Amino acid sequence: MAAVPKVKLNTGALIPAVGLGGWSGTTKEQHAQATPWILTAIKSGYRHIDTAWGYGTEKYTAEAISLSGIPREDIWITTKLPWSHPGLKTAEESLDDSLKRLNTSYVDLYLLHWPQVVDWPDEGPEYQGPHKIRANAPSSNETWAQMEELYKKGKAKNIGVSNFSVKNLEKLLQTAKITPAVNQVELHPYLAQPQLKEYCDTKGIVLTAYTPTGYDTVRSDSTIVELAEKYKVSPAQIILGWHLARGVVVVPKSSNATRQRDNLNLPTLSPEDVQRVTALDRNQRLCNKPDENGVVSGWTLEELGW
Repeated sequence: MAAVPKVKLNTGALIPAVGLGGWSGTTKEQHAQATPWILTAIKSGYRHIDTAWGYGTEKYTAEAISLSGIPREDIWITTKLPWSHPGLKTAEESLDDSLKRLNTSYVDLYLLHWPQVVDWPDEGPEYQGPHKIRANAPSSNETWAQMEELYKKGKAKNIGVSNFSVKNLEKLLQTAKITPAVNQVELHPYLAQPQLKEYCDTKGIVLTAYTPTGYDTVRSDSTIVELAEKYKVSPAQIILGWHLARGVVVVPKSSNATRQRDNLNLPTLSPEDVQRVTALDRNQRLCNKPDENGVVSGWTLEELGW
């Protein structure tokens, strides 16, 4: 198996460029089934697990790491500050809860999951109803100031954001004392986000791609299929290789042992083939699509900067 490359963050830390996405469905039953496939991934060589309160898999990530026998310090754990917590809990209180579930004293990367704040019923991460913006909630700038303190205390070795556009990054950086190390966003060949990539590059912010292969929608694209035949790999491997060629970290979710291993063994695309994949961009969101009113999780596309 080829060594998984690492990407250097603006803190000097080295993040594994291929991680395992820890999303595991929307029910407690689905969450409780996560330990075996997270364990399989660790045994296959994954050293980067991307989880969140909203995924319901922090506890099961800890179980898998314990069962693996791999030392905690050898595994990069990313988790996220839920968009429903600001104004109800401090960032430190929320992270402390996550640390208990993760059975660790620190996380390698802590992300502000969304720039907006929503009300959330008490059901926990399983709630899938409508998202209403909370009135008088702290701004992302105020929450970020709390996250900066977690970085200083060492509870979060690196801090970053998720689902932030250029517009909302510029707002954040007006008051931020620490530049985010990472911005995790939906990113795939149909949503290449060239402006966001260029902006983050100038600020020293590394992009991490969720929904990195674009589901079957992108994997079945004729160009992707043609390149898969050329390099004798799967369409998913072509797309993940494209991300790595752009310096983007990926966190594909797979519970299948074979696909997990495939996702660690990626082709090196020629510059011409990287450009062919990039040219597929159509600014099409597949994961977080706006509703009929042009709203995504309580905010308009204008507010999100999308």
